[in-house]
Amino acid sequence: MQRCAWAGEEPIYVEYHDTEWGVPEYDSRALWEKLILDGFQAGLSWITILKKRDNFRAAFAGFDPNVVATWGEAEVARLLADPGIIRHRGKIEATISNARAWQQIEAAGGFDRFLWDRVGGQPIQNRWASKAEVPAFTPLSEQISKDLKRAGFRFCGPTIVYAFMQAVGIVNDHVTTCHRHAEVARLAG
Repeated sequence: MQRCAWAGEEPIYVEYHDTEWGVPEYDSRALWEKLILDGFQAGLSWITILKKRDNFRAAFAGFDPNVVATWGEAEVARLLADPGIIRHRGKIEATISNARAWQQIEAAGGFDRFLWDRVGGQPIQNRWASKAEVPAFTPLSEQISKDLKRAGFRFCGPTIVYAFMQAVGIVNDHVTTCHRHAEVARLAG
């Protein structure tokens, strides 16, 4: 069975690739969680975040943005002392402010619609033959990044946004030789 080369051999990575990565996600809260985790991944490998994901979920109240939006310095201090997550003050503070920005977008029509309307509600079906063809960012990820920043988000540059778009299935970037490419494409139907 062929997979995207980045999936490697580690079981947690293979499982993520085979069941989650690229599957279209339409839930606003889940989309916010994945964008936050991609922000924490900046400068690190995704496997690091994936291994700590359950710790992140526990530390950030199940990634409930309505809870996280109420947090202040006491919660920042608690999170900076938590060895189970990435202890980066800027990323932690950004998560709190991003929760507040999420609330504004959600109230104005939905975070899910904010993202999915940019592709007409349907994933972009790329047909890359190899990992080398997959871009690090696209004009669409640049535009979404700008729009998110304008709405108050941080840690959401074009490369982070494109990784997020891949993870949540806004784009299908499984290479065509990967067994998941066709499976994920069918989910868009």
